[in-house]
Amino acid sequence: MKIAPHSRNQRGGIALIMVMITIFVLTMLAGAFALSMKVETKLARNVGNETEMVWLGRSGVEFARWVLAQQMAVASEPFDSLNQTWAGGPGSLAASNSPLANISLKDHAIGNGTFSVTITDLERKININQAANDPDLLNQVFIAMGVDSGEYPSIVSSIQDWIDPDNDAHIGGAENRYYQGLNPPYNAKNGPIDDLSEMLLIKGVTPEMYWGTGSTNNPSPITDQQRSAFGTLGPVTYAAGLEQIFTPISSGKVNVNTAPDAMLQLIGQIINDPGFAEDVKNLRAGPDGADGTEDDTPLHNVGELVNAGVSRQDIAKLSRFCDVRSRTFKVEVDAEIGGYHEYYVGILGRASARDIQVLSFYREKP
Repeated sequence: MKIAPHSRNQRGGIALIMVMITIFVLTMLAGAFALSMKVETKLARNVGNETEMVWLGRSGVEFARWVLAQQMAVASEPFDSLNQTWAGGPGSLAASNSPLANISLKDHAIGNGTFSVTITDLERKININQAANDPDLLNQVFIAMGVDSGEYPSIVSSIQDWIDPDNDAHIGGAENRYYQGLNPPYNAKNGPIDDLSEMLLIKGVTPEMYWGTGSTNNPSPITDQQRSAFGTLGPVTYAAGLEQIFTPISSGKVNVNTAPDAMLQLIGQIINDPGFAEDVKNLRAGPDGADGTEDDTPLHNVGELVNAGVSRQDIAKLSRFCDVRSRTFKVEVDAEIGGYHEYYVGILGRASARDIQVLSFYREKP
C-alpha cells in the first residue's frame, strides 16, 4: 500500500512539534534547577552573612564601650556633652591628647563587612520609672506640658498604678478592674515600663499627649470624636509630648549639656523661666551658637546655670533632677556586608571608665 505524501509530511510535523515541546520542557527544567541552585546558594551565603552580621553588631557595641571608657578617662572633662567624640562631635583639645584623637564612629572594616555606630545618651530625658516615685515632679511635667488641671492628677495616679506592684488604685488611678472593662481587656502591668509606648495603654494618656501636638511621628492623630471619648473636647495643644520627655531607662537625672530643646523648654516651665531653654543653649553652644561644634562650652556642674540667669534657689530645685553627666547610652549599629544591611541596638550602663556593662543587645526590626 502506498503512503500518501501528505501523510508522511503530517507525521514529520508532529514529530518536530514533539521535539520542540521536549526541548522547551527540558529548558524550563534546566532554568528552574539553575534558579533553585542560585536561590539556595544565596540562602546559604545569607546564613553565613547573618552570623557575621551579628558579630559586626556586637563589635560595634564593644567599640562604643571603648569610646565611652576613653571619654570618661579625660580628667579635665567631668561632664558629657554633644561636642565630644561619642556624640559624633569633633572632640575637645583635652581629648586630642587621648586615644580618641581622630577617632570616627563610621565605616569600621572587620572581616567581609563594615559597621558604623551612633551613640545617644538616655539622660537627655527623664526616667519615667523613677519619676513615678516622685508625683510632684510628674505633676510639674504635666502642668508644663499644658495638660488640663482636671486631667493630670488622674493620669499621674494611673502611671503610678501601672508601675507599682500592687493592685490597689490610687485616687483617680486605674488597676486591673478598670482595664478589664475595656475592649479588648487587659491588665495593668504592675511593673516597670520597658518600652515607653506602654504609656499609650495607661488610663488618660492620649496619642496626641504621647507623641506631642502636630508631631509627624504620630501614626494616627485622634479626631474630635476620639478626644471626646478620652474626656477632652476641642483642639488640644501640648508644649511637648511624653515621648520627648521620658525614657524607660536612665540613671534618673537629666543632663543639661545634652538635653534637647523640648526638654529644656519643659525645665524652663517647671521653674517658671520662659527664657531658660534659649539661655542654656547659648551658654553651652559657645560663640557660634551651634551645639556639637569645636567652640562648645559645656557646663561642668549644675551650679554653672547661674551663668544662664538661673537663680540659686531654682538651681537648688533643679539639682534634684538635673546633672551634667550621662550614665546610660543607646548604641545603634549599622552592619553592612556586600550592600546588605542589618541594624542592631545595644544599651550600655556606664558606672566608671572600667565598668561599662551591656544591659541589652538586640536586632532592630525593619
